[in-house]
Amino acid sequence: MRVKLREAADGDVSKIAGLRSAVASALTKRFGAGNWSGIATERGVLSDLGNSKVFVAQCDSGLVATLRLTTRKPWAIDRTYFSASERPLYLLSMAVTPELQRQGIGRQCVEQIMDICRRWPADAIRLDAYDAPAGAGMFYAKSGFRNVGGAEYRGCPLLYFEWLV
Repeated sequence: MRVKLREAADGDVSKIAGLRSAVASALTKRFGAGNWSGIATERGVLSDLGNSKVFVAQCDSGLVATLRLTTRKPWAIDRTYFSASERPLYLLSMAVTPELQRQGIGRQCVEQIMDICRRWPADAIRLDAYDAPAGAGMFYAKSGFRNVGGAEYRGCPLLYFEWLV
């Protein structure tokens, strides 16, 4: 299945919140309760639209993936772990419909994010992933991101990844 990212619009808000919540619920069912268990709200998605670029991928069955990019450093990321960068982007809230995971949709989204990064212009993409069985660290490593270390933030173990342009 081929997907193409586009910037999210106000009409996508409830679908994005539903997708994020479905992913959280699936992770909780599979791995137990954890930091990944939070339910997304429309209010939260609207906030994301106001302070970052939110993207969605659709196919005939509807919304299948979402993510957001921002120039603002998220609270849980420690810059000291990363390579020097003047214009980093931070990849956040990436989610693929649980039933469609492991079918290449996430990889397609990452490839398109890398193209977006080049055009932004940005010189790096940074992210964190849970250092737990429910985390996506292996996915990001296989997708071309380099693990630059890890830290614990407020009791949550994280792995840091970067991709340099």
